[in-house]
Amino acid sequence: MESVAFIQWCLDHLNYWTITLLMAIESSFIPFPSEIVIPPAAYKSAIGSGDMNILLVIVFATIGADLGALINYYIAYFLGRPIIYRFANSRIGHMCLITEESVRKAEDYFDKHGAISTFIGRLIPAIRQLISIPAGLARMKLGSFMLYTTLGAGIWNTVLASIGYYLSTIPGIETEEQLMALVNQYSHEIGYAIIAIVVTIIAILIYKGRK
Repeated sequence: MESVAFIQWCLDHLNYWTITLLMAIESSFIPFPSEIVIPPAAYKSAIGSGDMNILLVIVFATIGADLGALINYYIAYFLGRPIIYRFANSRIGHMCLITEESVRKAEDYFDKHGAISTFIGRLIPAIRQLISIPAGLARMKLGSFMLYTTLGAGIWNTVLASIGYYLSTIPGIETEEQLMALVNQYSHEIGYAIIAIVVTIIAILIYKGRK
């Protein structure tokens, strides 16, 4: 309960530092949706509520995502596969919504698509938070890992910030519940569109490679 209260306090006091902290939590092994952080921050910056700039919201959110991804990367890098899977099967792992199946899916995705999956995986729900683990297990080069992670996280954060900015132009949003309902609607729709685009790009690359 104390952690929930702490997160709620951060959401009630959104600034660049709390955005960075919450996005680091979101990108680590602790489950926390980025949809409830970035769009409200972008919304508040767009309507002039709070001393924030929407571009800096994206920058600090991406920094936070990189920090969280590094936590997963180094945990997997130094602990190795047996301990990671043991954690996934533990009660604490399940409390963090991490299971052996979810880790295995992320690892299979990484094995199938290679290093570029670190970039693509940041755009796919359910894979986004865990894609850093197989990268660490495979001991992917840190420079490449950070490049792909920053690009993927930056694009996703820009999408979420754009949703928040767009919602600031819609009249009639008076409560946080109304804002979050619209954020969830648009983030899911855009998320599906991104997945479709990614799948199309992968199919084209595979086709050209075989040809």
